[in-house]
Amino acid sequence: MKIVFKFTVLLFVFSFLSACSTDDHEIKFTFLQLNDVYEIKSFSGGKYGGMDRVETLHQQLLQENPNTLMFMAGDFLSPSLLSTIKVAGERISGQHIIEVMNAMKFDLVGFGNHEFDLKEPLLQKRLNESSFNWNSTNALHRVGENREKVEAFYSQKDTVINKIPRTFTFNLKDKDGTSIKIGFISPCIDSNPKEYVDYGDLYEDSKNAFTVLKPSVDIVFGLTHLDLSQDKMIAEMLPEIPLLMGGHEHTNMYVKVGNSYIAKADANAKTVYVHRITYNTKTKKTKIVSELVEINESIARNEKISKIIEKWNVFLDDKLKEILPKPNEVIYHAEIPLDGRDAPSRSVQTNLGQIITRAMYYAFNDEIDCAIVNGGSIRIDDELTGDITGIDIFRVLPFGGGVLKVEMKGALLEKSLNHGRLKAGKGAYLQRYKAYYNKETKEWFVDGNKIKPTKIYTVALSDFLMKGYDIPFLNRKNKDVKKIFKNDPEDLATDIRKVVIEFIKKIK
Repeated sequence: MKIVFKFTVLLFVFSFLSACSTDDHEIKFTFLQLNDVYEIKSFSGGKYGGMDRVETLHQQLLQENPNTLMFMAGDFLSPSLLSTIKVAGERISGQHIIEVMNAMKFDLVGFGNHEFDLKEPLLQKRLNESSFNWNSTNALHRVGENREKVEAFYSQKDTVINKIPRTFTFNLKDKDGTSIKIGFISPCIDSNPKEYVDYGDLYEDSKNAFTVLKPSVDIVFGLTHLDLSQDKMIAEMLPEIPLLMGGHEHTNMYVKVGNSYIAKADANAKTVYVHRITYNTKTKKTKIVSELVEINESIARNEKISKIIEKWNVFLDDKLKEILPKPNEVIYHAEIPLDGRDAPSRSVQTNLGQIITRAMYYAFNDEIDCAIVNGGSIRIDDELTGDITGIDIFRVLPFGGGVLKVEMKGALLEKSLNHGRLKAGKGAYLQRYKAYYNKETKEWFVDGNKIKPTKIYTVALSDFLMKGYDIPFLNRKNKDVKKIFKNDPEDLATDIRKVVIEFIKKIK
């Protein structure tokens, strides 16, 4: 009887352990998605954002499920105010956010178009400093004197060189033994042409990468930096991809295309997406539950990341004092928020755009006819409200640059204004002062009078525009540009930020 009893107990224990260890064919994993993060600290008076708060959420998700991966869908090395600061003649160019992201242990990032704002040697430095993984499906490196050779970008740690792959994979396994392999493609928009970058064909490259990757993995996801229309095209072209984690638009969205979803969070970690995913290895079915999480004051700050952010903020304040004696001095109080959000700045006339262009106008003591600036130069992607300081204006216009007084023919002015109008939604859209478009007559007016093609107009505009970046035909070589007045080194107009600060002090 004792032998039978012992055998029964052992059989029960064995059966129980076997049941506990049985593979249920399901595995749960979590993605934490960020995109377009230019500010490492919180903004709007500390109400939103902050990579230290994101790290707190990250740790909570890891406690909830160890199979948690954190991603950045492009645009983080540039632009930001910190990135523009120079040390020993070299810009910071994202060094600060690399340090933060290394400490947070990001799992995978994709290139955004603004990563290529950096000059080639500086981008290479940032790649070398990264302890996280990069992926690049279509953006490749043009090398050599004639830039004819194209190869993968790379990171180098000591003497070890790692090529950045076109696809990336992770192996995941849960407690009961269910394991899967997941893969990623990471196409980048070709909107920032650079001599050292070959963007290939993002559609063909994505299709080819998927075709090669799919047989070796259970699921393929997208980590993209494209405009929404391009993401939709990828989703339609590759319907087996259940989720595209994207960026570029700066505004949160969750769009269904067939059986696929496109997710984008708000810029600067105002929000992040948390995707809780269940995959069944037997049915090959994927279930995704996505949650847009606002990063706000209700989330505690991670102490480790806060210390890194504070170090860089002290550095920034010290550097700004070399340019602006009192960077934290309140220069304006905005009862009505000044709209520096990305989407409005690039599509409609905003009150902040009006202040910037009015400041440019008055910088030349009313000696000009109108003022224009590209909406894409406004980079804060936030509304300024309450007390506004000089440092806030530097964050609005981190690239700085001068304001030029230029004489040009009305035909060129009108053509430039039309170019900006037709670029609504893009960085080339023009914020204006004293220039008005009549939609009914489809005519442009300056200071209340219809533009005359042969008349010479004096225009205040950013030196960025005169380089032909956003309006290709608006440059020093255009025959309709009659005169460009040179600023003296001591002139306020040598820095658009100082122009705005001095103007805004007068209207408060």
